[in-house]
Amino acid sequence: MTNAPSQRTQVKRLPDRGKYDEATIHSILDEAYLAHIGIVEDGQPIVIPVLFARDGDSVLLHGSPASRTLRNAKNDGIRVCLTVTLVDGFVIARSGFHHSMNYRSVVVFGEAVPIVDESERWNALDLIVESLVPGQGEMVRPMTAKEVKGTMVLRLPLDEASAKIRTGPPGDDAEDYALPIWAGVIPITEVYGAPIPDPALEHDIPVPAHLENYERPRG
Repeated sequence: MTNAPSQRTQVKRLPDRGKYDEATIHSILDEAYLAHIGIVEDGQPIVIPVLFARDGDSVLLHGSPASRTLRNAKNDGIRVCLTVTLVDGFVIARSGFHHSMNYRSVVVFGEAVPIVDESERWNALDLIVESLVPGQGEMVRPMTAKEVKGTMVLRLPLDEASAKIRTGPPGDDAEDYALPIWAGVIPITEVYGAPIPDPALEHDIPVPAHLENYERPRG
């Protein structure tokens, strides 16, 4: 992974918001859990939401081998654009034009390549579970060989990635600051509620501490 932006990842509009260092990109990916991947199939752009996990300098994606979006990756991989966005607040300005949001986002371009080795795919699936819910991997039933074989896992390198971040108050026109209109930021915080037991639980099993106190890492 390089800190130098490529022609595709270079932030051209408001370039001061662009970040290309590994620490920033990794922190956003580690806090997020939902990404969108875009591909072009038969000339038609397709974008789908996916759960993902970062594994060092790459991102792991998984899905059904029957997936229309992923099936073309069965052989040599597939060119994708992956995006992740964390929204931190609504920016309320004195004019409609300058309303915005504070956010942290990552865009990754590259070739998502199938993980063929079964043991590596097994480890990747375990990592995806552990990334979504830390501590859960030690508690669940291990996956079967049939389950692992029936799941496609792709690895997307972070060689061509960039982040874009907006923070702070609104940027109104100079003449608008004197207007008697409230302006500022409405912060947005993701809150996780109390776990709801599965009605099919057959035993009086208490909620594990790692689920009862679930939190995402904060970048």
